[in-house]
Amino acid sequence: MTASTSPRRVIMAPGGPEVSRLAYGCWRILDDPEGAGASRVLDKILACLDSGITTFDHADIYGGYRCEEAFGAALRERPGLRQRIEIVTKCGIMLVNPARPENRIKHYDCSRRHIVASVERSLRNLATDHIDVLLLHRPSPLLDPDEVAEAARLLQEQGKLRHLGVSNFSPAQLDALASRLATPVVTNQVELHPLRLDAFLDGTLDQCVTRRIAPMAWSPMAGGRLLHDQGPAATRVRAALAELGRKHGAELDQLAYAWLLRHPARIVPVLGTNRIDRIQAAAKALDTALDPQDWFAVWTASTGAEVP
Repeated sequence: MTASTSPRRVIMAPGGPEVSRLAYGCWRILDDPEGAGASRVLDKILACLDSGITTFDHADIYGGYRCEEAFGAALRERPGLRQRIEIVTKCGIMLVNPARPENRIKHYDCSRRHIVASVERSLRNLATDHIDVLLLHRPSPLLDPDEVAEAARLLQEQGKLRHLGVSNFSPAQLDALASRLATPVVTNQVELHPLRLDAFLDGTLDQCVTRRIAPMAWSPMAGGRLLHDQGPAATRVRAALAELGRKHGAELDQLAYAWLLRHPARIVPVLGTNRIDRIQAAAKALDTALDPQDWFAVWTASTGAEVP
């Protein structure tokens, strides 16, 4: 295996879970034009498994607090599938929504009480007896690391939670939480794509490398902007990816994933498509070996200037 190819699976952190190198994001499953019934969701789960994607990314808030339940309905149709997948879900963001009438304002809650209650609800919704990885969805100014540690300890002792991670945390915020935990933080899920380079520059990915944490990349296609945005950076990146596509015989989204996979932090891109053919095609990114000049061609297109 060369340095620019990617294995199918990765251990997230020392003592952490093994996950697939690509994850499937479930935040848009209710937006599928072909429906969100159990049979349709099941078709996408099976397409992922056939493509080597076994890790599924959720959050309690997705779909107005309804996506976990839709996924769980599919698992109830085929209970044996739970043993073949890893479930990642998140908590901590409190939306103003009819499903949560007690929320008067959008806010964050990382209290022990909320974390435990959220996991209990996710277990019911997802038709499972344990969560493989729970992420704190956003850092809160009121986050008390000792409270989080106590919630994680309780849930892990009860067998309801295997591992804890974070999402959208700065390096300092991750360090503060990790200082109180009995088990390692296993991932930091952050926005990562060629139009969002912050994590490459602000120490986030450096910290992941130092701690041997495999970060997860949400919105790896920049919410579709890599495909459609007409701004100067997106236009340049699209042209660079098209040039690489001619070289590697790969499509634009495959190359965007391959660009993230090339980084030594062992990034796990989270796919967001509802199309089964794009799920199947995404796996080709694992066989697309970008050399350093390929990688920097995309970086240079994004910044609009050659590196110093």
